Amino acid sequence: MSRSRRPSQPARARRALPPLAAATAVGSLGLAAGGTAAALLAVSMTGGEAAAGLPLGALAAGQAAASLLVARVTGRAGRGAGLVLGYGIGVLGALVVVAAATQGSFPALLAGSVLLGGANAAIFLSRYAAADIGGPAAGGRALGTVLFATTAGTVAGPALLVPTGRLAQALGLPRLAGLYLVAVVAFAAAALVVAGLSRSGVPELRGGPRVATAGGNRQPQGRGQLAVALRPAPVRAALLVLGGTNLVMMAIMAVAPVHLMAHGHDLGFVGLAVSVHVLAMFAPSPVTGRLADRLGPATVAAAGAVLLILAGLGGLGHDPGGSAMVALLFVLGLGWNCGVVGGSALLAASVPPALRPRSEAVGEASMGLAAAAGAPAAGILVAVGGFTTLCLAGSLVGAAIFAGARRRTWRRPHRAEDERSGTSRALRDPAR
Repeated sequence: MSRSRRPSQPARARRALPPLAAATAVGSLGLAAGGTAAALLAVSMTGGEAAAGLPLGALAAGQAAASLLVARVTGRAGRGAGLVLGYGIGVLGALVVVAAATQGSFPALLAGSVLLGGANAAIFLSRYAAADIGGPAAGGRALGTVLFATTAGTVAGPALLVPTGRLAQALGLPRLAGLYLVAVVAFAAAALVVAGLSRSGVPELRGGPRVATAGGNRQPQGRGQLAVALRPAPVRAALLVLGGTNLVMMAIMAVAPVHLMAHGHDLGFVGLAVSVHVLAMFAPSPVTGRLADRLGPATVAAAGAVLLILAGLGGLGHDPGGSAMVALLFVLGLGWNCGVVGGSALLAASVPPALRPRSEAVGEASMGLAAAAGAPAAGILVAVGGFTTLCLAGSLVGAAIFAGARRRTWRRPHRAEDERSGTSRALRDPAR
């Protein structure tokens, strides 16, 4: 095919982004299984609330591990293959949990939750595939579009708890297995869409990235090259933004529902507050993605840090309840959105194409580890100094994120000739 007849980058983006966003939206319906039904299943199996958080912890661990596995497959066979693998692992995990619910096996519930993390990894790693499709000029916008697509599942998924419970009972299964049946269908459908995109010839989803050596031979990416690629200041800043942002959000959200209940609010109000927070986390993504393209990812990440600081300051001097807490959670969610969109776009544009899958997995792992540390740390801080102490700590972390995002200079995305050769400025000049 002649050069004049080849579709342009914007044309490919317009063609590939809607199906990828649709796959992410459908797949995100399965997130409610691990986030809502898992805790209820754990309590029903063990008879106590002490085990309620264990399935979610197992899912977070599985997501971190699956991110590394998906990155490895992506480096060898392309993004499409990696995402399909993640969704496939999630399907297996959902089936294991259905069996665990039927047999009343808590260990099987934990094992299935670990596997369920594979689909979570695929859903959130899809934003980097979108950034590749969007290219240097529109990567942030594309990333934001796919991240916005998760709004559908995160909002609609929990509302399916009752109708899917009736369906499960009609099939002779435990009521709480219903959301996991949805997860099986949702993850499988998302995998089929991504596989179809890969077969249709979308170049950003096909083939394994390679790194060119000085002699011209193309060899697989290696750990040493990844270590060099993660050394530049913008990459370190991106990892700080992603991990720190998730730390603050998870710490406050681990305590906020309990705090509201202690102030006399019912479950309906708590659900409303959480819904406002979730909408703020995902709904602004198209806007923040466009801002990342126009103003630079570091600027958007810094704005997110300022919002985290403001959210923390909102809890100082008094215990916010009612509308004050809803406002705090809204600002917290918006800060998370800016941090994740800005940090993700900064990471995607600061690492050479051949090493992006593994660096993105490092970013996901940093977010997972931060989430795993944030919840228990929040409980300790609240026990020692109350909710205001937790908010003060959140503001301090937000200040550290702001300092890291603004002190590091923003580099332009890798040029086309760098992408064709597979050799980036980061690899040629590790000191930068």
